[in-house]
Amino acid sequence: MTVDWIFEWLNGLFTTLSGNPFFLIIAILVPCLALFGFITVYAFVVIYMELKVSSFIQDKVGPMGQGVGLHAGKWGVLQPIADALKLLTKEDIIPESADKPLFIMAPFMIFIGAFIGFIALPFGEYIIITDLNIGIFYILAVGSFSVIALILAGWASNNKWSLYGGMRSAAQIVSYEIPAGLSIVVVIMLSSTLSMQGIVKYQEGGIFNWIIFTNPFAFVAFFIYFISAMAETNRTPFDIPEAESELVGGFHTEYSGMRFAFFFLSEYANMFVVSGVAATGFLGGWQSPIPGYFNTPLWGIFWMLSKTMFLVFMMIWMRWTFPRLRVDQLMNVCWKVLLPISLVNIFGVGIWTLVFG
Repeated sequence: MTVDWIFEWLNGLFTTLSGNPFFLIIAILVPCLALFGFITVYAFVVIYMELKVSSFIQDKVGPMGQGVGLHAGKWGVLQPIADALKLLTKEDIIPESADKPLFIMAPFMIFIGAFIGFIALPFGEYIIITDLNIGIFYILAVGSFSVIALILAGWASNNKWSLYGGMRSAAQIVSYEIPAGLSIVVVIMLSSTLSMQGIVKYQEGGIFNWIIFTNPFAFVAFFIYFISAMAETNRTPFDIPEAESELVGGFHTEYSGMRFAFFFLSEYANMFVVSGVAATGFLGGWQSPIPGYFNTPLWGIFWMLSKTMFLVFMMIWMRWTFPRLRVDQLMNVCWKVLLPISLVNIFGVGIWTLVFG
């Protein structure tokens, strides 16, 4: 029984049952629930990774289960679950002066923006929810959805610190989307496609066919995209919208309980999406680094997840290594450094391709 046979059988089953409304509802709910489960498990893994990496950098042990009674389990692996249960059981407070409908809507809107970004991410040759012919453009577009949600959260809270955080977030995300998008233009120029699967297939043939290694300008594009992606996900040193030392908690100052948890779940989901785009666009996606070996569908999932999680790990490492930038420094880096380099980089890729093919 081959993988192709299984997919042909499923396709025939879906075609037969496609006229049934109940089946249509199930066909929509099952992938959504599976994706939500994946995001939840991934969030637990990354939270544990962040706790341990930050502890290592600070020369601490981190969460550890010691002694008898309730604790975080061996090596502290249950700490993320304990944190989630704590947030879910906390009182859900809505400020009296808040705009209640918008206040309630904002955390779910930001999660939806991160959630729908997974639709076009290829986890393997056959494992993708929808292989859109404008996949990479779609992910960049829905990534902007979080701007609306963060402004809503800041404004609806009726709190000056929340409003400052929302305004900062809008300025930051809109600004850094430009160098990130220009870096992706390099990938599109080289692969001649907007399809995520098409970009991955362009890079088949081993590690030296990955876009990041095709020419020096592609490496610069990867570096600019990764820095811009960190800024778009509000990760330190670019966490200006929620700068605790200045804005208490920024846009989520007034949030508690499950709504507060949704903001953090969305942040980790966004980290995976932007890292997945970088892995797909520059690091070969699900392609094996060794030509002709380890190219089965299961290996494809392994390579894609490994590359993406490595980039997520790099984000965590940078968070606990570099201090936060000031607002003026943040904007200067974008408009005076990354944007000019991105524009010059596009011309460099074009000239390099014209000369060397």
